[in-house]
Amino acid sequence: MRLDAEVKELKGAGPKAVEALMKKEIRTIGDLLRFYPSGYDHFTPETTVAEAELGECCSLKLTLISGGSTFRRAGKVISHFEGTDGTARVRLTFFNMPYVRQTLTAGKSFVFRGVLRETSAKTRVMEQPWFIESRRYGEVRGTFQPRYPSVKGIGPARMRSFLMQALKETASIKEDLPPEYMEKYQLVSRHRALQWIHFPEGRESLLEARRRLIFDEFFSFIIGVRRQKTEEAGRIDPRPMKEEGAWCGRLKAALPFSLTPEQEDVWREIRGDLTGGRLMNRLLQGDVGSGKTVLAFLALILCAENGRQGALMAPTEVLARQHMDTLTAYLEKSGLPVRPVLLTGSVKGKARRQTLEEIAGGTADVVIGTHALFQEAVSFRDLGLVITDEQHRFGVRQRTGLMDKGSDVPVLVMSATPIPRTLAIILYGELQVSSLRTLPPERKPVKSLALQDTQRGRAYRFILSQIAAGRQCYVICPAVEEGEMQEIENVRDYTEKLRASLPDTIRILSMTGRMKAADKALVMDTFSAHEADILVSTTVIEVGINVPNATVILIENAERFGLSQLHQLRGRVGRGADQSYCIFLYTGKEKPDRLSVLEENSSGFSIAEQDLKARGPGDVFGTRQSGMPQFDLADIYEDSDLLKAASACADEILLNNPEFRLSEERRIDFGTI
Repeated sequence: MRLDAEVKELKGAGPKAVEALMKKEIRTIGDLLRFYPSGYDHFTPETTVAEAELGECCSLKLTLISGGSTFRRAGKVISHFEGTDGTARVRLTFFNMPYVRQTLTAGKSFVFRGVLRETSAKTRVMEQPWFIESRRYGEVRGTFQPRYPSVKGIGPARMRSFLMQALKETASIKEDLPPEYMEKYQLVSRHRALQWIHFPEGRESLLEARRRLIFDEFFSFIIGVRRQKTEEAGRIDPRPMKEEGAWCGRLKAALPFSLTPEQEDVWREIRGDLTGGRLMNRLLQGDVGSGKTVLAFLALILCAENGRQGALMAPTEVLARQHMDTLTAYLEKSGLPVRPVLLTGSVKGKARRQTLEEIAGGTADVVIGTHALFQEAVSFRDLGLVITDEQHRFGVRQRTGLMDKGSDVPVLVMSATPIPRTLAIILYGELQVSSLRTLPPERKPVKSLALQDTQRGRAYRFILSQIAAGRQCYVICPAVEEGEMQEIENVRDYTEKLRASLPDTIRILSMTGRMKAADKALVMDTFSAHEADILVSTTVIEVGINVPNATVILIENAERFGLSQLHQLRGRVGRGADQSYCIFLYTGKEKPDRLSVLEENSSGFSIAEQDLKARGPGDVFGTRQSGMPQFDLADIYEDSDLLKAASACADEILLNNPEFRLSEERRIDFGTI
């Protein structure tokens, strides 16, 4: 079976299972094998309640004192049990699992695994723990069991069955790396790496698997970068734009702020590319809130003034709508005869047909959208510029698909994740790079504070004081619903707990990436209109959301996020003139080093450089960190040594064999070029 075979070929993969997998973008056997665990449960030896560390994951052998009690609250079924090991008692709580009472009966002994916490009344509790009969714990003790993002209707056992089938059927996966390079870089085979990442035989096997797969991700990316750079080297722009006319000046005059000297410098670079003779392929990197988007708008207006169409592709519908609203307001104030249109997945029916006609007919000057822009039905009359916002969220094929809708199209890619120069050279070679390193003067650096989660009450009091002053707040949770990861906060439960903890006058909304686009848009519109005080969300708000009145962001389980993603989340506040604040809540007694880095630094460039210098091997057995999200496993900071090795390997192979190609089934989208 090939990696590009469809998942429906797996035994037991009926229509419902296939549909559920496709919703997670798992269409092929290769996609399934790259559906990597989000973390691993290391089944450590049992400890006593008295010796267990509060706030840490532990395994407790408990004898149940009672058969438990079940009640309903806010639409949830809550079950309580009490157990003891002779050193202390623990209250065990389960949500929406009434059937556990049939198994957890008084007098029986089980091993419960989860995070042990202590309430204000000094009661020790463990919520939603994993459990197994004591006599059977020996079967898993010392092993690493993978945890996967939830797939509706497909439980862990069924997912393991699919993965085992996929591994068995792909035992003869082709190796792209010549044997001498595998030996030189001490890499295990691809198939063994995939086997061990899903079914580790121990700590060492998991490390070896990750090492090979991370190397592959970097290698595939760099091969693609080098090949595209070779193909594009010296490409001439057959239709350079005319020098800046009056339209850009009119847009600048309509802005509620003046461009900073740094923005003016970068605008000159972009304008020089568009009006010069060489086809633009520029990366614009800037810290969160540094003013990249307005430069993109200027480039789109210059394109429109030259009678050509410009496309701005955003990674989410929420951000695309925000760009559309902002640009429309600027255009109305400037009086420019430029027509922008919005094309996203939620634009349907008659509105969609009309928008497609305007794009094809050329009456749409600026097209703002999501991945919907590169669909086959979208045809431009004269595409003259492609801009991608937050480029790490798009694959090479996606951007190429949009660029192919025009002939010799200039490209500007934007990133709010600053990359240290040393790594930028490895990743992008001599790609033209512009940087915005300073914030506009009207924006104040966000003040940051890391607190142990036992001080949550202190954080809530501060949030209430900000709300009393007319401000708003974000709360970020790593998970959507209970059961995804038993020891972390989730949006649904957290929203209910927050409503129970705060005064009834506080208006609270929630949002997750699983919601329909229209529902997410409604939530953001409501929050932006200050019809809610607190928005509880997953990291769906990470990219570009702009609500100037939001001055506080509280990030739960901050230890679960990578440094870059935490900095991105922090950038959701500080968008207005008021002082803003970021509070990182972490579990455990020790504050993670990266939170100290964030407390002391507000510049993304400074953070990136410090992180690269200071970072050692990460904790690969916890939840995967999310620093640079264009890769499935790799992180350019965490794995910088492997990045350098993969780069050297790719360059050596291409030097000896300029025609080297990855096998078709291995051409995977990783990041931008």
